Amino acid sequence: MKRKVNAVWSGDGADGKGTLSAQSGAFKNMPYSFKSRFKNNNGTLGTNPEELIAAALAGCFNMKLSFVLNDAGFSPETLETDAVLTFDEGVVTNIALSLKANVGNIDPKKFELLANEAKDNCPISAVLNCNITLDASLG
Repeated sequence: MKRKVNAVWSGDGADGKGTLSAQSGAFKNMPYSFKSRFKNNNGTLGTNPEELIAAALAGCFNMKLSFVLNDAGFSPETLETDAVLTFDEGVVTNIALSLKANVGNIDPKKFELLANEAKDNCPISAVLNCNITLDASLG
């Protein structure tokens, strides 16, 4: 499988702006800029690379965990993961995953073991050079 994303940037670093478009059409001409990356915490000005990395990890982790649970004989009802990425002095240092899951008839210790297996082995985790933590709970 190959996936293509197009990034266009116009202008200098601080005052320039760009757009991102995905082959799938999930986003097209999504704005990003220095301001959306570093000055706009509520996200109204557009996205940024770090937000997209966090989204990719959360989505990949949920899908991987679903397969790991299936392989262990469990069917998840819902997996809801928040990902908080820490970007410090130009480096992604940490991504904290917070999972709330509904999985019937699973022992909490077994669930924690399987959730950590998914975190450690999802394809996006494998390419990230940062600390990834997981706080997983059943509800």
